[in-house]
Amino acid sequence: MEPMDIVGKTKEDASLPKATMTKIIKEMLPPDVRVARDTQDLLIECCVEFINLISSESNEVCNREEKRTIAPEHVLKALQVLGFGEYIEEVYAAYEQHKLETMDTVRAGKCSNGAEMTEEEALAEQQRMFAEARARMNCGVTGPPKQQDSEAEQTLNS
Repeated sequence: MEPMDIVGKTKEDASLPKATMTKIIKEMLPPDVRVARDTQDLLIECCVEFINLISSESNEVCNREEKRTIAPEHVLKALQVLGFGEYIEEVYAAYEQHKLETMDTVRAGKCSNGAEMTEEEALAEQQRMFAEARARMNCGVTGPPKQQDSEAEQTLNS
């Protein structure tokens, strides 16, 4: 039986995208340095183990604080506990940058033509989308389902 290092998953189930990791490895090294495939695989396994270690310790920090959701602060505390305190500042900066980028993406998704939708526009858009979905579900029939049901009853009663 496989050891279950990650809840519900065997070690082989937990991995990182090989192509992405290979690209990261190559970007971190000088252009004249080559890395053997076995070495790339080993580095990827080390990254997975590091993530497992940080995740596990973050979970323990979270549990000690009697919280149910691991927050960024728990990860930062886990880094400190595990002896990676020198990376906390850089990790926090990366987290802040991620928040800014994510916020911009979320805002961009909510806006169209640089302005937010009014409630009326959003309701009209929602109704249009419902009508399209109904049409697809009813093979092109766009009437509301209740009308179709009553029409079907009238046909049966005739």
